[in-house]
Amino acid sequence: MKKFAIEIKWGIQYSLLSLVWMIFEKTMGWHDQHIAIQPIYTNLFGIVAVLIYFLALLDKKKNFYPGTMDWKQGFITGIALSFVISLLSPIVQYVTYTYLTPTYFTNSIQYTVSHKKQTLAQAELFFSLKSFMLQGVFGGLSMGVLTSAIVALLVKTKK
Repeated sequence: MKKFAIEIKWGIQYSLLSLVWMIFEKTMGWHDQHIAIQPIYTNLFGIVAVLIYFLALLDKKKNFYPGTMDWKQGFITGIALSFVISLLSPIVQYVTYTYLTPTYFTNSIQYTVSHKKQTLAQAELFFSLKSFMLQGVFGGLSMGVLTSAIVALLVKTKK
């Protein structure tokens, strides 16, 4: 467990920042009156996500691999971080959509159906806690692996 303490620490920080981001989105009105722009602006969190991966890999390089880390070590670190984030994702999703913004799904369904982007059945299936929990887990893993590969290239010790 101590071997992955840094990944656990950064996974928790990532999850907490995700909650802060959701509060920001709600405050900006992206979960109600400006819901039309939410699918676009929510992607800005990707910048925060990459920054977390970058800082986590730098932390691992400095404090676990005393200043020298190759791509493979960085990639494995990123994958471990992705697993922690994915494991915590259902909790983040639950807190977000149960306590921080409980009307998000209703608002999204109403907007999507009224603008004929999806049928009611499609929207109800997509905009649900179960769907978002699954998207969080699998999206966290897939995007995490990709991000890990790229960030590991940037953080690896140059020869």
